[in-house]
Amino acid sequence: MLLDKKDGMRKRKKGGIVVGYDMNDEYAQISYSFSDKDEIETLAVVAGTEQYGIPMALCRKRETKQWLFGKEAVKCAKEGEGFPVEKLVSLARNGEPVDVDGESFDPVALLALFIRRSLSLLNLIAPVEWLEGMMLTVDCLDGRMVEVLARIAVNLNLKTDRIFFQSHVESYYHYMLHQPEELWSREVLLCDYDNRRMKIYGFGVNKRTTPMVAMISIDEYGEMERKGIGPGAEGGIGAGRGTEGSGIRTGTETGTGAGNEEERKRLDEMFLEIAERKCADREVSCVYLIGDGYKDGWASRSLRYLCRGRRAFQGNNLYSKGACYGIREKIGLDSGGGEYVFLGLDRLKANVGMHVLRQGKESYFAMMDAGTNWFETKKEFDIILEEGDGISLLFTPLDGKPPREVNMVMEGLKARPGWTTRLKVTAEMVSEQRLRVMVKDMGFGEFFPASGGEWNKVFEV
Repeated sequence: MLLDKKDGMRKRKKGGIVVGYDMNDEYAQISYSFSDKDEIETLAVVAGTEQYGIPMALCRKRETKQWLFGKEAVKCAKEGEGFPVEKLVSLARNGEPVDVDGESFDPVALLALFIRRSLSLLNLIAPVEWLEGMMLTVDCLDGRMVEVLARIAVNLNLKTDRIFFQSHVESYYHYMLHQPEELWSREVLLCDYDNRRMKIYGFGVNKRTTPMVAMISIDEYGEMERKGIGPGAEGGIGAGRGTEGSGIRTGTETGTGAGNEEERKRLDEMFLEIAERKCADREVSCVYLIGDGYKDGWASRSLRYLCRGRRAFQGNNLYSKGACYGIREKIGLDSGGGEYVFLGLDRLKANVGMHVLRQGKESYFAMMDAGTNWFETKKEFDIILEEGDGISLLFTPLDGKPPREVNMVMEGLKARPGWTTRLKVTAEMVSEQRLRVMVKDMGFGEFFPASGGEWNKVFEV
């Protein structure tokens, strides 16, 4: 028998602003939306321009020991007036202390400092105190990065505690669901190129299921790394991230970043071959190109191919906008993809539940829903055993595989009459595929004191 517990409903204040915050080792970017409006804008670091990238850098001034961030940090470091700290995301992920002028600093605290300082740029739009919620988005959201971002959420000392995080893949999903449906009537390719590697994300929706299932495939091409490119081709730290939704130009753009013609031709031919393979066995309706790697116009033949019979867009604020759509949905400002389930890398691929008795009737108790971020799936509840010394869980995948029932036996559990053993069950995902279940004997009042027994088991979902 399941013992129900009512969760308190949080009341959302009226007004305010929500933020999607994208970051990597080179830059950060902020997209925002007022909670009473649907439009999402991206913060320009220079007013009146489409320069969205905030250089991901700190610099500690020699004399005053003051911390600068962004463009000021880059300028201070170039002029030799301070001690720079770059690649803040990787430093935080690695967790090793950072030495700055003989002092040791926590890299997670440094990344939190950068985020806190960069959020001050929002004061040009609205006071930071109006911040109602924020979604942080990064390329890879593994267990270590979840730990880092959870610490950062606490260290930011914001007036809101509604700070969440999602991967670039999930930000892509949220972005696409808010585009006209004709753009994703078939598969959509997102080609993310940063001069070191190209990632291609394929977005598609299976409309034959209920709910409809959205999935994103990921392919990475390390052979697309540039070699022998002249100065200026990669843009360097703080390079502008461009604008979302601009049309593709397939002609060659000349300039200081033109680079070696032979290398440009190699990249173009390689990208064309990859594009032809990707489009050969699937219907692609739309292509997005993001990243600084395209900006010197090397991809002439490959882009002409991709634009043939397809819509194509180039820009760089897709992830931050997708994060902003994500936070709007998270806090109830936007119904978003209510009729869709997203089965991305960070999402639970199966429903997890139990068959229980409620008020004398057998029913299904949903513990975790497929499509939920694995790091947000903790569930705690109490049950009373009818008989025996075990519980059963039901895994129902959304990929068409049959449901699977698994058992957990509490060896050594004290034998008691039926309906007199109360157990506290805590279940949480420890990765996108592994479920940890913890059971504690709570006894049954004064008649059967708790034994103190605890049992733990990990299941592959």
